[in-house]
Amino acid sequence: MPRPALLIVDDEAGIRQSLGHVLRDEGYRVEAVESGEACLDFLGKKACDVVLLDIWLPGMDGLQALEKIRARENPPVVIMISGHGNIETAVRATKLGAFDFIEKPLSIDKTLLIVKHALEQLELAAQNRQLREELRGQYRIIGESIPMKALRQQMSLAAPTNGRVLVYGESGTGKELVAQALHLMSLRADKPFVEVNCAAIPEELIESELFGHLKGSFTGALEDKVGKFEQAHGGTLFLDEVGDMSLRTQSKVLRVIEEQRFTPVGSGQNLTVDVRVIAATNKNLDEEIQKGNFREDLFFRLNVIPFYVPALREHPEDIPALSSYFLAEFAHAYGRRPKHFSESALEVLLKYRWPGNVRELKNLVERMVIMVPGERIERRHLPASVHADHRRAHAAQGPAAATRPAAFTSLQEARAAYERDYILRKLEENQGVVSRTAEVLGLERSHLYRKMKSLGIAIGE
Repeated sequence: MPRPALLIVDDEAGIRQSLGHVLRDEGYRVEAVESGEACLDFLGKKACDVVLLDIWLPGMDGLQALEKIRARENPPVVIMISGHGNIETAVRATKLGAFDFIEKPLSIDKTLLIVKHALEQLELAAQNRQLREELRGQYRIIGESIPMKALRQQMSLAAPTNGRVLVYGESGTGKELVAQALHLMSLRADKPFVEVNCAAIPEELIESELFGHLKGSFTGALEDKVGKFEQAHGGTLFLDEVGDMSLRTQSKVLRVIEEQRFTPVGSGQNLTVDVRVIAATNKNLDEEIQKGNFREDLFFRLNVIPFYVPALREHPEDIPALSSYFLAEFAHAYGRRPKHFSESALEVLLKYRWPGNVRELKNLVERMVIMVPGERIERRHLPASVHADHRRAHAAQGPAAATRPAAFTSLQEARAAYERDYILRKLEENQGVVSRTAEVLGLERSHLYRKMKSLGIAIGE
């Protein structure tokens, strides 16, 4: 790991020499220049971690240089130095982004301690950037279908704004993922993202959950509680399943959205917040408004930028990419070797209707990673429910018309077709294990083998 690089900016040669000598003895790489202009020129050519910047310089003074340094991309940490320090100057330097302010004559111990703290902050900032990048990867929207490309394009336009967003979509489509991604792409990315599941909180507790309460304000309020709106100050509040919120709570949320202030339960004091609200629902809010279950004025406040997350059956071409992503994710999480779906297994997945959407696909992939011992996931490994849906879809298209009663010319043919389908279904339910299937059917294993052979069922089918 390279040693931290420091730059001393001071018009006094003695300070540059003595401070540089001390810092080099501590193991830092140190350079020194005599003016603000020389400092900016140096930073344009070389990377630097910390700048120790004198305020009183000839030409461009230290505060002007500080302002220009902070305007750079990924600027170094700046520590201001002055022999004529006062509170007003220190406050201005802090507002311009200075890390700290030290006075001449310099205390070596204090200077070294401040430099150490400045480098720790730099390291912390780098770790935060890395975590944000990892989070962006975790919450990225996967899929190259037209609906998913359109969704990502809408998100890139809306994310940098403070416009309220209402996300529509069936359960399991990834509405929370969209909300998280919008937050991470916004100017509030380094502030809190707070989620509230409006359907999971009892009516008598949701006001306390959203707005907080004071100790003793109601039975069971044993201590003060900070509400979700206050927790999300400066960041994003995600109201999941907002269509399940009661009319009483809706009216209070409407006021907070309009005024950006609220009163905790049991308090007489208003709190002001700066919160961007993203809401999501799997309900048709137009219908809920007609039924009197949802306030029209709240709908218009939330529905500034509407997003629709398509059901998985509307973009099945993304199933291979999603499956590969989840396979890699769970293989890493469980310390397993990478797995893949066979072509026949993928064909079944592509024809399945996915009533639980992407969440159902993710759960199925997790199950396959855990339960399938080999690296190749075959069609027979998939659960019976997926096969049953596949057979229904296949029959609706006509290729299996021969299995319909009208197609049989004799009772013997119909009985054989039924037996074949029934045995195949039981084999699928038991992951193709013949001995287990025979036990379920109440047959000897050898008898089942003969029956399969007579019906034309191949081992592994």
